[in-house]
This record gives sequence, structure tokens and C-alpha cells, in this order.
Amino acid sequence: MDEGRCRELKTRSADPAAVEMLGVADREGFATIWDRYEKQQPQCSYGQLGTCCRICSMGPCRIDPFGEGPDRGVCGATADTMVARNLARMAAVGSSSHSDHGRKVALLLKAVASGRNRDYRITDEDKLRAVAGRLAIPTEGRTADEIAVDVADAAIGCFGKQDEEPLVFAEKYMPKKRFELLKGLEEKLFEATGAKMGFLPRGIDREAVDILHRTHFGCDHDPLSLVAQSVRCSLSDGWGGSLIATEIQDILLGTPKIREVKANLGVLEEESVNVVVHGHEPVLSAKVVEMARLPEMQRAAEAAGARRVNVVGMCCTGNEVLLRQGVGMAGNEAHSELAVMTGAVDAMVVDVQCIYPALADLCSCYHTRFITTSEQAKIPGALHIQFDEHNADAIAMRIVRTAIEAFPNRNKARVFIPRHTATAMVGFTVEEILKALGGTPQPLIDLIVNGTIKGVAGIVGCNNVKVQQDRFHRGLTEELIRRDILVIGTGCWAVAAAKAGLMDQSAREKAGPGLQAVCGQLGIPPVLHMGSCVDCSRMLNLAGGIADHLGVDISALPLVGSAPEWTTEKAVAIGTYFVGSGIPVHLWPLPPILGGPEVTKILTQDARDVLGGWFFVEEDPAATADQMEKIIMERRAALGI
Repeated sequence: MDEGRCRELKTRSADPAAVEMLGVADREGFATIWDRYEKQQPQCSYGQLGTCCRICSMGPCRIDPFGEGPDRGVCGATADTMVARNLARMAAVGSSSHSDHGRKVALLLKAVASGRNRDYRITDEDKLRAVAGRLAIPTEGRTADEIAVDVADAAIGCFGKQDEEPLVFAEKYMPKKRFELLKGLEEKLFEATGAKMGFLPRGIDREAVDILHRTHFGCDHDPLSLVAQSVRCSLSDGWGGSLIATEIQDILLGTPKIREVKANLGVLEEESVNVVVHGHEPVLSAKVVEMARLPEMQRAAEAAGARRVNVVGMCCTGNEVLLRQGVGMAGNEAHSELAVMTGAVDAMVVDVQCIYPALADLCSCYHTRFITTSEQAKIPGALHIQFDEHNADAIAMRIVRTAIEAFPNRNKARVFIPRHTATAMVGFTVEEILKALGGTPQPLIDLIVNGTIKGVAGIVGCNNVKVQQDRFHRGLTEELIRRDILVIGTGCWAVAAAKAGLMDQSAREKAGPGLQAVCGQLGIPPVLHMGSCVDCSRMLNLAGGIADHLGVDISALPLVGSAPEWTTEKAVAIGTYFVGSGIPVHLWPLPPILGGPEVTKILTQDARDVLGGWFFVEEDPAATADQMEKIIMERRAALGI
């Protein structure tokens, strides 16, 4: 490969393992997500601004933001209406993806507690009782199964509830001041506009359906009303569906503990059967790991000529098994094609969300079995093995056997595994953080008050080919810890930070003197892995616990968020529920709202006065860190610290 092409490939990813695999793709003639992105250029500028609409068959309509073309759609919709409707629909889809995840585990808990499912069990009874306590469910003198039935019923009830009362999970988990603020906003908005608008979520399914109804042809055209419902729907995810998913997965699969793991493509093993689990729902992936570790599977692997069965993670389901079962992490979203190109993956096992359909064609070029498992994520060209929680052990065992059967077909001459790994300390749940602090958030509060740590930044996010892979994740994180700002986060950002070595204890050398001292005292890295993207609720819980401990609203705390390299509709919902909870959120790339000046103003300025949280956009990691630090210092000053 010539030097010019090598430099070009390096602009695609900041990860040296990824760059090596992109070289393999070049040599083999395989198209990747980056190649397909380049072929899409130039992309539609109307779509990037959000000023296009195809809700009815009179369209698609588009509005020229520069005033040289039509200024309204056929029906008369303005640019702001189009932008607000598109944003609302993104929030509805994003919230639905996480909330449907929560529904599944709530139903599974009910089945386990009532004895209808024997393949799973209640693993963390302490967490069960803690959740029941938050929900005011009696625990004294009751069995775990009895308590679990009530917890499951409370969770299931949040989805289809039809009355106007807030979700019980939102009411019991949301910090008191934030709950009161959101409750009071409905009356204030009615007085100001004469229209009924609310922020506290009433029912998880209801809020998404509400958006789909109001964005139907000929319904809601008011940008403020549409944005308000987007916030409400997103809050039904953050303080509802995602929260339910995290809490109940901890009950069933175990609350993660702090541990060390390895991250990057080097976790693949040349002499082993390699199974990659990819997606977002750990109910399946946890079982694949469990079955792969059985002695009979070890014997089957040896009989096929392999050393062992090596299960590794990808994307957020990888985060789940990494946290609970110590499984190595092969990479974040943009690594999925690159892992297959190593020639060492015998099965790519996927559930839902963030799965490229291009994987089917790519896997057919190798011996790799591409296995889909969910009726919600069928992909032509894949081997579909339908997963059923009530027959989980047998199905997971079939999946592992399928991988073992593929191993002898591997072309060893095509195997190339980049020898890049980093050590990462992971598993920083709220419970583990509080344990490290002696059971109370007060030591963390004291460190912030005395200035040892300036504040806390929560970072989430995907990979996006518009941004050099992991560059923003790494650059922003390093800038923040250098400024004595503790960084916590989830999802593909967490994988990026792990691959970069920022979750190793040695990374504290990159931190400022205050944060460095804290990390040395507690034996932790300056960057804390809190889980998968559904586990953003852990960050909400931590923020809410500190706010309640101090008797203030979340918006008063020196906290700020970022979603660099964001891609999906889930990211819209996540960012919006952080803003709705009172936390300013940075975004890059540009969200599709700039074609609607009123919507842009609502989200970047008005939300600050109404909700205490708002969005801001910045394309440079150092400049982003400047803004985040400024917000933190302003909030410190407002608190008198």
C-alpha cells in the first residue's frame, strides 16, 4: 500500500487496530462503512438541516433555508414544523428501542418469579430488595419470588398505563426537586400558551404513540408543543424504559462489580473458536457466554481442533457481558466489519440495534456464520436462530455448536488479528461507586466542593463515519481529565476509552493533579465505565442521588454531558432526557435541526431557562472541553464553591 493511501486510512480511525484492518479491506477489495459513506457524497443538505418532509404522499417536500426556494410544504408546514416533527419522530423511535428492551426483561422477571422460566434466576436479591424499596413495595417477611412478582408488575404497568399520573419509576427514582419542577411546568405552560403540554411521562408506550399521532398529517404544527412532547417521550425512556432494563437486568443477571478486562481486536484468539456477540440485549449474550464455558463445549471445541471457545463482545451487548462475565471487548460499532475481516471469527451472533446489514454479505466471503436471533432484526443472508427466553439454554448451546462446526472451515492463510489490546477497569455501577466512597456520595461531594475535582462529565455515543473513529471520544476525554473533571460514561464511547487505555489505572498520569490524587487514593482510573447505552440510567441515578443528598435540583450540580460521534435515534432520546433532567449536553455531528431557527432556539437557549439543561454543538474536542469546563465552573459559582 502506498504512503498516500495509508495516510488516508488513518483519517478514518484513531484506533491502530482498525487502521490495520482497513488495510486488509483495501487489499481484499471489501467495502466498509467508510467506503459506503464516501459513495453517498454529496449527501442531501435539506435532510442534514431537517427541512424535508415525506409524512404524506403529496411530498416529499423540502424548504430552502436560504429563501431561494419554497418556504412552506404543500400543506403549509413551515421549516420549524418539519424540523420539530422529524426530531420528535427520532425521539419516539429512540425511546421505543430502549423501552422495548426494558419490557422484555420485565416480562422475563415475571416469568422467573412465577416459576414459568427455569433457565434464568434471581441472581442479585439485594438489588431486588433495593428496587422494591424505591418503589415502596413491601419486602419484610416475603420471599424473593413474591417481591419480584410485584416489582415486575410495577415495571410492566409502566408501559401500557392509560391515566394521567406519572410513571411510578419516574416518581420514585427522579430526584424530588426535578420531579416538582417538571410537574409545575405543565401549569406554567398552560398559563403562557393556553395549550396543554407536559413533561412528566404518563405511560412509556403512550408517549411514543402520542408523537406518532401528533406528527401525522394535519395534526400538531407548533414547534414548542412538538419539542415538549419529544422531551416527555425521552424522559419516559431515561426514567422509565432504560431504567427498568438496567435495574431488572441487574436483578436477573447480577449487578456488575469492578473488574479488569482486555479491549480491542487482539482479544480474538488464532487457535480458538471465536464467537462475537453483538447488539444490545444481554439476556441472550449472557447465555451464550455461559454455555460456551461448559466442559462439554470445551470438549467439542478440542475435537474440532481448537484450543477453546472464546466469546468476545462488540458494541453494547459486549459491554454487558464485559461487565458481568469478564468477557473481552473486540470493539465498538465501527469494528463489527473489521472483526470479520480478521478471518478468525467463526460466528457473529447478533440481537438488535446497531447491526449493519452489510455483515451478511461480508461473512459470506469468509467461513463466518452470521447468526440473527431476534424477530425484530431479521437480515437477508443470515442464519436465523430464533431466541426464546423460555428455551434459552438449548438455543444458546445450538449457537455455540454452530460456531464450533464452522471452525474447521477457517482459512488459516487469511487470518490476521491485530495485536492491539488495552487493559480496562470496568463495572462502575452506582452501587460500586458508592461502595468505593464508603456507602454515601458525600466524599465525592466533598472532593467537588474543595475543588480537588471540578465536576463530572458524562459521555455517551456511537461511532459515526463523519468523524474519525474514536478521535473525538479520546480527545475530549483526555482534555477533561487533564482539567480535573471526572469522566463517566457508557456505550461505544466506553469501548473507545477502554481501547485507548483510558480506563487503566496508569491513565491517571494524564489527569490533572487533583483527579490524579483521587485516583491514586481510591485505586481507580480517571475514566469510569458505567455500562451499555441503556445503562445511561445509572448516570441519572448517580446525579439524582447527589441532588437529593444535597436537597437541590440536578440542574444546580456541576455536571455536563456529551454525545460525540452520535449516530442513532437512541442518541437523540438519550441526549434529550439528559437535557430534560437538567444537564447541558454537547452534540457532534450537527443534529438535523439547524434548518428550523425556532426549534434551534428552543433547544439551545429557551430550554436552559425552562429545564436547566440545553444542547450545544461543537466540532473540536478541545473547544468542547472549554465549553464544558465553563459550564461546570458557572455551576460551581452558583453553588458558592
